[in-house]
Amino acid sequence: MLKHADPILKIALAVAALLAGSGVGYYYGIYLPAQDVRRQTQEMTQRQSHEQEQSRALAERARREAAAQADYGTCVNFAESAYKQRWTQTCQTMHDADQSAFEDCADNLFSTRSGCLAKHPVRPAQDCALPSQTAQALTDAREQRKAQCAVQLETAQQSGRP
Repeated sequence: MLKHADPILKIALAVAALLAGSGVGYYYGIYLPAQDVRRQTQEMTQRQSHEQEQSRALAERARREAAAQADYGTCVNFAESAYKQRWTQTCQTMHDADQSAFEDCADNLFSTRSGCLAKHPVRPAQDCALPSQTAQALTDAREQRKAQCAVQLETAQQSGRP
């Protein structure tokens, strides 16, 4: 039996070395790379979700910024249209007063039409020249409203920033 023990021992040692080598080979060749792939996949997934979140935040911020700019444009347009409307209303009021003064003069038996026009010229109903104080008051009101629009825009931009 001793005679056969040496080849059996060699075969057993070879099988043991083969099994140990295959275990080590499996660990280093299959198990560890698979763990590395899983770790890289998780990191990539986390990175992608973080990038998507940042992208959504930037898109939301851009949307709020565009809305604030649109609101600002609307506000400034309203200030301009109100300014023009007040100017036109003032011109119309002055025109009506001039027209009334002219008609009162023209109703007088001792006045001529040309004399009344010379005494009481009738200003146009639109796009007239206003007295400087009135024009300055209208301009100041417009500029004040535009300044309020700018403050609203600044407030909207500040509230949208992280």
